[in-house]
Amino acid sequence: MGRIITTETQTGGCFCGAVRYETVGKPARVSICHCRYCQLRTGTAFGIGVYFNSEQITFNEGATDTYSYDTENGSTTELLRCAECGTTVSWTISPGALSHMVAIAGATFDPPTFWYNVEREVFTRSKAEFCQIVVPESYDESPIYKPVKRDSGRLKGGD
Repeated sequence: MGRIITTETQTGGCFCGAVRYETVGKPARVSICHCRYCQLRTGTAFGIGVYFNSEQITFNEGATDTYSYDTENGSTTELLRCAECGTTVSWTISPGALSHMVAIAGATFDPPTFWYNVEREVFTRSKAEFCQIVVPESYDESPIYKPVKRDSGRLKGGD
């Protein structure tokens, strides 16, 4: 299914190295997200979120900025980005089931970058046809998703 590293401490950071972090312990969940928000955030077909409880993550003092947006389910996502190179390093989603967690952008871990096992993919309604991802769970939307408003067509990502 994937490589498992026996050490419980992982490090990573942004493209330029100004923002660094360390995680301790295993993630609470790992998901691939095909939603339009993640596609636009990453500039590619999907995002990978490696979710930890906030006390499992320590960030250095590198300069960051944040960008927040509201989703169609009424949640607010706040991206933590490097102020120098613009890399999205992590994000939080609140309110809701994930509000006590911080998601680390999956590709920002130091090598071996993809040390974790992906458990699920969500928002496959906007999944790129060329993506052939095999995971234990796959959802057209998300098991915790409840839309409260309609996004514009460019953000909706499917029917």
